[in-house]
Amino acid sequence: MVFSSFSFIFVFLPALILPYFLIPKRLRTARNVLLLAFSLFFYSCGGVRFLPVMIASIAVNYVGGLICGSVKRWRRLALCITVAADLGMLFWFKYAGFFAANISLLGINVSIPEIVMPIGISFFTFQGMSYAIDVYRKDAGVEKNPLKVALYISFFPQLVAGPIVRYNTVAAEIAERNESFEDFSAGAVRFVFGLTKKLIVANACAEIADAAFGTDTAALTSTFAWLGAIAYTLQIYFDFSAYSDMAIGLGRMFGFRFEENFNYPYAADSITDFWRRWHISLSTWFRDYLYIPLGGSRRSTARNIFNLAVVWLLTGFWHGAEWSFLIWGVFYFLLLIGERYIWGKLLKKVPVLSRAYTLFFVVIGWVLFRADGVREAWGYICAMFTAPFADGRTVYYLAEYAYILLPALIFCLPIKRAVARFFENRAKTSKACGMIRTLFPPIVALALLAVSYIKLMSSTFNPFIYFRF
Repeated sequence: MVFSSFSFIFVFLPALILPYFLIPKRLRTARNVLLLAFSLFFYSCGGVRFLPVMIASIAVNYVGGLICGSVKRWRRLALCITVAADLGMLFWFKYAGFFAANISLLGINVSIPEIVMPIGISFFTFQGMSYAIDVYRKDAGVEKNPLKVALYISFFPQLVAGPIVRYNTVAAEIAERNESFEDFSAGAVRFVFGLTKKLIVANACAEIADAAFGTDTAALTSTFAWLGAIAYTLQIYFDFSAYSDMAIGLGRMFGFRFEENFNYPYAADSITDFWRRWHISLSTWFRDYLYIPLGGSRRSTARNIFNLAVVWLLTGFWHGAEWSFLIWGVFYFLLLIGERYIWGKLLKKVPVLSRAYTLFFVVIGWVLFRADGVREAWGYICAMFTAPFADGRTVYYLAEYAYILLPALIFCLPIKRAVARFFENRAKTSKACGMIRTLFPPIVALALLAVSYIKLMSSTFNPFIYFRF
């Protein structure tokens, strides 16, 4: 079940909302139990055979956190066992086949296990692991109620593709939150905007990207290759940020306030800035739980380079058990090292150049990310620069999808934020601006919901890109 499906919007969500808000606020435990039950059902819709994996993850991190926060003598051992168990489950389901296949290439007889990866395992594993680590560090209080830990790890809005939530940011809301009509309305508007981004923008860009990346690289022209790469650059942003919008909106409908996961990354003026704006919850996870414990930038230059190499190799590997993802991680590691020690100061002096440079390498990076393998990525990148200039396909797709591509390019920039600030600043002195600020978002959301409904009825199953991670 995905957020952008008829069954979720018109069956699952109403079936949850009605009994949830019929339960009195004072019965907080009952509301939490209902959320937990629906969250586990939501996850089981992606494969009921994987539900034990989710329950095992909850149990491991609950017990680990309990010992880390309550038994001083065994705190370190409990943390090590908990992290090892989390990473062990992740390794088996996501990476065992990759390592077995590569070991067999060396001539060693190893059976390659056929393992189906549980959906969202990378996300809920990191979230559960962060709870145990935070309790050990005393950055979060130990939770003795297993239902609260279970709800934290399995809460359906951000369960499958993030954002990765820290326990200390939602612990108070799990225990006691104040759901309101204003929050529900704002969350529903945010959800609808995310739904529109997915169904209208991301899926249209996907049609161009799929056509380009599905073409044999020998048959590509440079303009069609560039169009496909730019289309995928737009697709992955609008697809993933749409999921985050929907997750944040759903959380707010039920009284939770999740932190933002995107901050207009394509407006970045450096690769460093890009990764401060893209998938913020993952970037900060690696920063707080790996980069800083390794020493961060406080050590020597050589040690800092080593720390960054470890982080970016694992960041690439986190995204998938493929050599292309490892190379993608190395690609960004080299760019970040270059910015920090070689050309970073020059970029700051030439803002236009810095933005063009950032977008250029981000697009190239997404080619590595999207291609089916290293050889395919190399062939595609070569076609972008050395293939014949153009053919009719470029003109066709530009003409066919211009109504999507142009607005998508515009709304990658913080225009919506600027407009919102304009009306917010004038709302106190102008009744008209105050009414526009209050009424315009829900009115637009209703119109977009109608358009999305039509699109939903004519579309097939369209999972989000990050579901496979």
